[in-house]
Amino acid sequence: MTKTIWLATAAVSMLAGPVFAQTTPGQSPTPDSAARTPVPTGPLQSAPEVDAAQQGVLIFEPAFFADSRPDTALDMIARLPGFGLNTGNSGTRGFAGAAGNVLIDGDRPSSKSDSLDQVLRRISADSVERIELIRGGAPGIDMQGQSVVANVVLSRAVTVERVLEFSNYMYPDGYMGPILAGQYSRREGDNSIEGSISATTDRTDGTGEGFRRRYDASGALVQDADLILWDRFRNVRATGAIQRPVAGGKLRVNGVLGWFGRESTQDLRIVSGPGPDNFNEEESDSVSGELGFNWSRDLSPRLGLELVGLQRYGTEDYVGVASSGGGNTATFSAEGTQGESIARAVLRFRPNDRWAFEGGGEIAYNFLDSATAFEENGVPIPLPSSSVKVEELRGEIFSQATWRPSPKLTIEGGLRVEVSEISQSGDSDETKSFVYPKPRLQLTWTPWEGHQFRFRAEREVGQLDFGDFVASADIDIGQVEGGNPELEPDKTTVFEAVYERRFWGEGALTLSYEHGEVEDVIDVIPLTGGFDGVGNVGDGSFDVYQVRLTLPLDKLGVSNARLEARTTWVHTEVVDPVTGETRRFQGNQAFGCGVSFNHDLQGGKYAYGFDHGCNVDKGRIFRVREVRALYAEPFVTLYGQWKPSSDLTVRLDVGNATDRERGYDRDIYAGPRDTAPLAFREVRRSKMSPWLFLQIRKTF
Repeated sequence: MTKTIWLATAAVSMLAGPVFAQTTPGQSPTPDSAARTPVPTGPLQSAPEVDAAQQGVLIFEPAFFADSRPDTALDMIARLPGFGLNTGNSGTRGFAGAAGNVLIDGDRPSSKSDSLDQVLRRISADSVERIELIRGGAPGIDMQGQSVVANVVLSRAVTVERVLEFSNYMYPDGYMGPILAGQYSRREGDNSIEGSISATTDRTDGTGEGFRRRYDASGALVQDADLILWDRFRNVRATGAIQRPVAGGKLRVNGVLGWFGRESTQDLRIVSGPGPDNFNEEESDSVSGELGFNWSRDLSPRLGLELVGLQRYGTEDYVGVASSGGGNTATFSAEGTQGESIARAVLRFRPNDRWAFEGGGEIAYNFLDSATAFEENGVPIPLPSSSVKVEELRGEIFSQATWRPSPKLTIEGGLRVEVSEISQSGDSDETKSFVYPKPRLQLTWTPWEGHQFRFRAEREVGQLDFGDFVASADIDIGQVEGGNPELEPDKTTVFEAVYERRFWGEGALTLSYEHGEVEDVIDVIPLTGGFDGVGNVGDGSFDVYQVRLTLPLDKLGVSNARLEARTTWVHTEVVDPVTGETRRFQGNQAFGCGVSFNHDLQGGKYAYGFDHGCNVDKGRIFRVREVRALYAEPFVTLYGQWKPSSDLTVRLDVGNATDRERGYDRDIYAGPRDTAPLAFREVRRSKMSPWLFLQIRKTF
């Protein structure tokens, strides 16, 4: 069946050529053409508009959001029924695989370091003309490999905005974590300029108190210790962007510069049982910068060109020291530099409203130059791959055809071919080359208004984490991991089916099922020298069942309120490299869920709500001599918001309202866990404490 699907994908792409030759010129492949004349399906406050020519496109005008008085485009995206923001993965090398699921004027932001939510936060709601929710694809729109994307269409009118924000985390012990931020933007048609700067100092859930208890194999308590955790981080970040008409097209240049520093300590004090006290301290600093550009132009009414360039560079230093009451010390240090250079070109051809074609290529160069060292009581301990430079030269060519035989049906077929060469130098010298075809076929069918079916088959190829080639350590639990130069990326064949039902204007119910067959699953394996490391363990599979619900409560007697819920069941299988038995993937949770409630009062002047992450299942980490069950109680946040005027917003959150407990249970074996007996069991729990988060946003 897999072969049949890939042949069908190729057929769709190949059919595009003859069809293009037989059709007459159509409209320009601009983002705006993705949404034709909208036809209202109900009052704007209660329902989006539906594109009459494309049933897969829903149009949300500003009036749809009026009752919530959004400040930013991010607030508007959060109100889209049945849509969840995906900010993408900035850690993915290259540009293609790092995309999120939101476009701005049909274009993807040409930045990886500047997260999508931050970009949307800097766009005022007044600057948004409409938002198009594109489900399953639309001719002229780059779906970035996503099944559903939101396209934020900006107003062509002149808008100038100055924003100052003051936020502050407040903790029961009196500690304050302030955030200061300012931004400026001016937009007029294709001309825009914007800039922002922010500074933060705060702490995380790495600050708190708890315990660590150890039990012998029979379950008897052998050691009890108190845990005192402390951490602080500081962050300064600046962004800037300018957009102008250039050479008959539109050029946008953007930059990001940031510094991040963190310090943490763990104080372990023995209450009962043998063993000395322990004190661990860690410190890290990183500096990163990015410069990117995006230039697009219509070469003809049917043909468009887009060029993207990106350059990133960063440095990081880390030192961790573990000390015991007996005078023993262990020190792990690491320093590294990393960078990325990307060039990408896309040519889009749209002969008419039924067909669209795009093709292009991308080339990317990435490197990580890292040196690590580990010593005990001043004596160096050799580590596998402790000093390594990893480089990758990666190229990709791609083509895609989108066919819309009727307003109710869209078929999208594409093929990407990735070629990469990864080389290592230093402690190990090795070069590997990979060639991976990645076909994709998606069908979107909207048989009746409010009902949509989406089907997808795709070949996905993972990316290797350069950090897995280099030795690393977890000082808090005394664990050192070796680097592995023999890694290969995992390959997955995915089949997905989605049913979406829209009702009551803002209501949406989505049922989805996804099955994947994975080759070369990445897991933890034994390395030479007695160390653990990341490696490939063979084939595996997964099944994901998900239900998402957006329920407006107007018909139930609560006006301008809505409830959102999500439940996910995941089944994964892989053969354990140590025991040979079938188990879950590393860290996989079999069940997860979340519930949120929002209520707007007096046209959005007041609002309140809550978020409840009701995940209760334990994911497990498997190592050669250890099985670790992760534990975290549900996270609950309450909030209230007041907008006394259109240019002032005050919001107060109660975070971690239930003072949740988190930690893990570790089973430590005397040797490899397939042959050695259980040495002891370790239980660790800590609490951070609740906090208040005050946000004040003033627009000028």
